[in-house]
Amino acid sequence: MQGWDPKLIAKYNINGPRYTSYPTALALTDEFDLGKVQVAIDGSRDDLSLYIHIPFCHKLCYYCGCNKVITRHQHKADNYLDALELEMALYEQKLQGKRIHQIHLGGGTPTFLTNSQLSRLLLALHRHFDIAVDAELSIEIDPRSCNDDKLRHLRKLGFGRVSFGVQDLDEKVQIAINRVQETDLIRHQVALCRELGFASINLDLVYGLPYQHPESFAETLAEIVRLSPDRISLFSYAHLPARFAAQRKIPDASLPTSATKLALLQQSIEAFEQAGYQFIGMDHFAKPDDELAKAQQQGKLQRNFQGYTTHGQDALIGLGVSSISQVNGVLWQNAKELPAYYEAMPQRSLPVQKGFSLCDDDKMRAALISQLICHFNLDIPAFCQTWQLADFWRTFADAYDSLRPFIDDGLVRVTDSQLEVLPKGRFWVRSICACFDAYLQQGQMRYSKVV
Repeated sequence: MQGWDPKLIAKYNINGPRYTSYPTALALTDEFDLGKVQVAIDGSRDDLSLYIHIPFCHKLCYYCGCNKVITRHQHKADNYLDALELEMALYEQKLQGKRIHQIHLGGGTPTFLTNSQLSRLLLALHRHFDIAVDAELSIEIDPRSCNDDKLRHLRKLGFGRVSFGVQDLDEKVQIAINRVQETDLIRHQVALCRELGFASINLDLVYGLPYQHPESFAETLAEIVRLSPDRISLFSYAHLPARFAAQRKIPDASLPTSATKLALLQQSIEAFEQAGYQFIGMDHFAKPDDELAKAQQQGKLQRNFQGYTTHGQDALIGLGVSSISQVNGVLWQNAKELPAYYEAMPQRSLPVQKGFSLCDDDKMRAALISQLICHFNLDIPAFCQTWQLADFWRTFADAYDSLRPFIDDGLVRVTDSQLEVLPKGRFWVRSICACFDAYLQQGQMRYSKVV
């Protein structure tokens, strides 16, 4: 990976979206016609993905900006499953003729659920939806809330992909973010997952956390490489204490400087590439034989609210508090707070709080941004044929003006037939995609920095 010129860092380190959708969730409005949900589903393809949000966590991690509920009361999960089943029943009729090919449990902490609660959830999903025999089931795991018995149970339930939240293996960093977990525990659980036959293991890391520095982070990176996961997610910590109260427990003085944070990112990318991982884009790495890497090699990689994926772009149903659905050009999000989510169920009404319908221009820009962020190039004549454009750069005249600096700095190459993000520019793909974002200026400062 090239492109570590400090001048480029200062020039292109803008506030910008991660483009898990276009437009982003900021475009959603409470002036949304629920009738559009059924129209979107009816017009969608027959294979869909499900995302289920489990908000509960036993303990507060100070860095986290996810929608979560901190509790030690396990029965609260039973109440939540009651509501989830009601929501499933509402979708059951809407999804007639549709088959589920992918299910992902996120949070919060999905492994907050006990084995019996996990069984109950899977039974409910099978009762209300037509789930393909070979459906891909994945789950996010907090090693502290998991054990050997739970991993075995997940495998019996059909889960084939697991993602462990590691963040950093340095104890000082772990104490500062209130997430202490022994390296031996992670080693053991990863080894057991292999023994049990899980198809894919992902490890999440975060750079920019308090007290991180290149020397200690190098030890974390070396251990991650030794663990040899199939995929690695490397996220930038966004310190937004005004938005997330828990982050106020992290002293500003403990955070690495911008230069140090950049060094952490650089050494991470170099370590993973030297270990043979394919740089998927932005913050994801995968072994060359992993399905994610193969999808990129074959030009089939996609992106949705879960990040890079092999399935589910514009075909994702979200269940649970705060979940976002994206189907056939329509986005809608459930209530973000549990009381509002629960309140909708007795009324037998979808707990949708806001939504947005993409216009033709939105859909075109969404397709363009997805192509660039997944594959780093755009076939201009093919794109014009698909979208019936007479002149690509006349349509995107403002974008070309914004792209000009990237072209001049050797990050992007433009010919009559191609728009290509060069290897040196792949680090800045979010900033490059932003050139085509018609909404960005309306809420740019609400996003984190690219680095």
